[in-house]
Amino acid sequence: MAKTAKPVDRRLAAIVSMDVEGYSRHMGEDEVGTLEVLNNHRAAISNLIDGHKGRIVGTAGDSVLAEFASAVNAV
Repeated sequence: MAKTAKPVDRRLAAIVSMDVEGYSRHMGEDEVGTLEVLNNHRAAISNLIDGHKGRIVGTAGDSVLAEFASAVNAV
């Protein structure tokens, strides 16, 4: 008797990945200032992502990974 495969839940998504150019160099030159600028930029980016119906799904170091249900919203 063959097993029936379970249906797979699928959804469309647009994924946006971003990071800071020259982050390591900036950290080497001015760690405190770089972290302040990074935090300010993350706050602005978070507001933009929220405002376009997206959500941040991950951050690591200087990177941000965001998901949008629509490519139009992601752009």
